[in-house]
Amino acid sequence: MSQKRILIKNLKDLERAAREFLREKPQGNVIALYGAMGAGKTTFTKALCRVLGVPDGVNSPTFTIINEYRDRDNTPVFHLDLYRIEKISELYDIGIDEFIYSGHLCLIEWPEKMEEILPEDCIRVTINVLEDGSRELLF
Repeated sequence: MSQKRILIKNLKDLERAAREFLREKPQGNVIALYGAMGAGKTTFTKALCRVLGVPDGVNSPTFTIINEYRDRDNTPVFHLDLYRIEKISELYDIGIDEFIYSGHLCLIEWPEKMEEILPEDCIRVTINVLEDGSRELLF
């Protein structure tokens, strides 16, 4: 299977890229977002949520670990930020299985922290910062 690439030219281009991603992504509800600090994982998550009709403000759950939003159909969207997680056991303590096997969209920042327990059908997305400051999504 060939890798797909979506170029994000600037912040104004984010929602177009989010719509394209949702249209082009493989089947699966768990989306693992890889990228360096500042690459745009949270910014892209915000754009995805806007496209899905999430009315709430979307913020990185760095301290709460998990945020739950509702899309325009009142369907849950889970947003996890694992930056502060140090051990897999911490994820089990917060009930990680309830989120990643819920059947609902689950967006995970810093998925490296749980690589060995990601579902098989997880969609791995890498966000790279290009020389001109634009971003590319590879999945």
